Amino acid sequence: MPIRVLIADDQQLLRSGFRAILDSETDIDVVGEADDGLQAIQLVRQYAPDVVLMDIRMPNLDGLAATERIVALPDAPRVVVLTTFDLNEYVYRALRAGASGFLLKDAPATRLIAAVRAAAGGDALIEPSITRRLVESFAPAPAIPSGPPAELAGFTERELDVLRLVARGLSNAEIAAELVVAETTVKTHVGRILMKLGVRDRVQAVVRAYETGFAATPR
Repeated sequence: MPIRVLIADDQQLLRSGFRAILDSETDIDVVGEADDGLQAIQLVRQYAPDVVLMDIRMPNLDGLAATERIVALPDAPRVVVLTTFDLNEYVYRALRAGASGFLLKDAPATRLIAAVRAAAGGDALIEPSITRRLVESFAPAPAIPSGPPAELAGFTERELDVLRLVARGLSNAEIAAELVVAETTVKTHVGRILMKLGVRDRVQAVVRAYETGFAATPR
C-alpha cells in the first residue's frame, strides 16, 4: 500500500510543489491538503494519513498546537515539521510536542521523499547537526553527571554506546561501522532504547539524551 500523506501549509504554492514531488512517486499518495491547523486535524481524522507534513506558522491554529492534538489521536500519524532556519525555538517545541522530525522548506526533492518514507517506516530523516543545535539551545540545561543519569540506569553498556551515537546524528549503518557490528544488531539496540525511553522514534531519543545531560557526558 502507498504511503498516505497529508500536507498542511497556508501557502498554496508550497503545497502544490510538495504534492507534485510526492505524487511522482509510485509508493506515495497525497490524500489531502490543509491550509491551517484546524483543517489539518479534521483531515487527519477523515483520511487517516501515515505522515503529515506540518508547517508551523498557519492561521486559526498553528502547527505546534495542531501537532500536539494530532499525536494524541488514536493511531496517530507521524508528523514532520516544515521549517526554515529562523524558527529554531518553534521546531524544538514541535519535537517536544511529539513531531518525528523536521524538514527544511528549501530541501531538495530527494530529501522530501526520503523524509516521508523514513517517517512512515517509524524513523526520521533529519539534519543531525541542526537537531543537536536546537536541543542544546532550547532544552533545559541539566548538570552534567559523571556517568549515565538515573533515567538510563537500566541500559546496557552497548545500548549506551548506541544512544550516544544516535545523539550524534549517526544512521544505523554509520553506527554499525563505528561499533564494528551488523546493522541488524544496531537496529535491535535502537528498538530496545526507544522502548526503555518510552519514545516513538530516534528524534525523541535524541531530545531525551540531551535533556538528561547524557549526550554531554564524557565517554
